[in-house]
Amino acid sequence: MVRIFAGLRHSPHAAEIQAALLRLVRGLLPVPDVLEVRPELLVTTFLPGVRADLLLPTLDDEGLRRVGESFGRVAGTLAGMPLLARGVFADGELRIERYDLELPDSLGELAARADTLLDQERRTSLVHSDLNPKNLLVDPDTLAVTGVLDWEFAHAGHPFTDLGNLLRFDREPAYVEGVLSAYCALRGTSPERSLDLARAADLYALTELASRAGDNPVADRAATRVDAIVAAQDWHAT
Repeated sequence: MVRIFAGLRHSPHAAEIQAALLRLVRGLLPVPDVLEVRPELLVTTFLPGVRADLLLPTLDDEGLRRVGESFGRVAGTLAGMPLLARGVFADGELRIERYDLELPDSLGELAARADTLLDQERRTSLVHSDLNPKNLLVDPDTLAVTGVLDWEFAHAGHPFTDLGNLLRFDREPAYVEGVLSAYCALRGTSPERSLDLARAADLYALTELASRAGDNPVADRAATRVDAIVAAQDWHAT
């Protein structure tokens, strides 16, 4: 597989950063081997499997629970990979540049409540930051994850961020139960607290995505979700 990184949206070190990340997690998560790295270009091996966003609509409750467990193990593994500081990766050595994130004023009091809750978890971990079914390959027979793709937005951040991304739009009860049960088994947390932290952590990415409403259907969906959250002052609102 060939990935080209060009244009203003990518760091000039994007290819080497992704190569370093793939090497870092290999053996812990199913990721492709790095074959070649050049400026603005990354070549990796091909991974088998079906894109999970295409598979999920075909599954019954048992299938959703099983695939949710597979996803939860991925998120739990990432959340267990500690890093020393929060920030973005600056180069192929995975040097971290610190950054500060703030929730928009439009969230009202909910922003302060989210920050207070998230501050209770002080650890920093590796965050994929786009961990959702379209970036996961699955074996259609076993429902095991065969590939974790697209590390473009990976950073060092809050350990519940990826869990929040997994549960942002896909909220079928069997799927949510599977994701939470596997995540909590790895991380030793309760499903209720994990879900609360996950939804609070996801507010940062969700509101940023919603700010681009009109660009694509996913951003439009995020904007609708944010409107519901603001109206209810509840990050679980749909």
